Amino acid sequence: MTPARLARRLSRRLSQRQALVLLVLLLAGTVVLLELLGSGYHRTLGALTLINVMLAVSLTMTNGFTGLFSLGHPAFMTLGAYVAIAFTYPAARKSFAMPDLPAVFSGIEWPLPVAALIAALAAAAAARLVGASVLRLKVHYLAVATLGLIIIVQSLALNLDGLTRGGRGLTGVPRSAELWLIALATLVVVVGCWRLKHASIGRAMLAVRENEMAARCFGIDAVGLKITAFVLGAGVAGFCGALLPHVVAVMTPKSFGLMLAFNLVAMIVVGGQGSILGAIFAALAFSLGSEALRPVEESLGLYGMTQVVVAVALILVLIWRPKGLFGLDEPLVEVK
Repeated sequence: MTPARLARRLSRRLSQRQALVLLVLLLAGTVVLLELLGSGYHRTLGALTLINVMLAVSLTMTNGFTGLFSLGHPAFMTLGAYVAIAFTYPAARKSFAMPDLPAVFSGIEWPLPVAALIAALAAAAAARLVGASVLRLKVHYLAVATLGLIIIVQSLALNLDGLTRGGRGLTGVPRSAELWLIALATLVVVVGCWRLKHASIGRAMLAVRENEMAARCFGIDAVGLKITAFVLGAGVAGFCGALLPHVVAVMTPKSFGLMLAFNLVAMIVVGGQGSILGAIFAALAFSLGSEALRPVEESLGLYGMTQVVVAVALILVLIWRPKGLFGLDEPLVEVK
């Protein structure tokens, strides 16, 4: 095969239908492979990686599509986690672990998919309440405000001892987040975000990102679109927050903190602010790469080396490719 023919083949893009089929096959194959051949460690790693993919894609929807700079995902994850646990925690242990829980919840023990959807709605509702005020702030002011939101939610969780057990955390959370459920949720989030980006509302969001004043002149409701993106991203974050404690069986107020906010922002900056496939690739690289470096950290005693590598990678991307690896582009898939 000549180099020219090889270049032409590599430049060809999959149709959106082919890309969807490929995504379904990859997710299904991963689930089957891990369930049949993987250990508990590998299944947990797969679940956490897919959750990171959902978080990166949802933050791309919030920050990448509209030009916001929100760091608030961990706050909505914390809210979603505690809301879901209120519905799924074993009823026999609720009176001991959460004595201040309202009586209406004491006998409830619902399946995780239902609880996670309620958690997503609760996070979205909270985002709607705070969004109208904080989203009028610009760039770094918004970043500081959403950073403060993380601290407020963590402080509340630490002090509401009768609901969260404070710093001791809740143990014995049922491991009911099956890998197939997380894979299905990942498919829904990725496809939903893709459809949103390439629909008229997504193009309006991108117009706001590129030039808000010009978008307003064309009659686009910039504030309304920012709130919509913020609420949708928060809903996905709340859903992911509900899933994660049911993977690791424990929840503490500091489970989702500032380091997670930094990692998520790093993912979308490296992948490209606005690129869904870039967010997916970056989430996979960060998740699997961090886990691969963990044994090196332990053997050399250089704890925290992973975060140094992430920070260096982020700095290099900002220097050499300020728009990220893919920018707004979606490589490998044709966009109609």
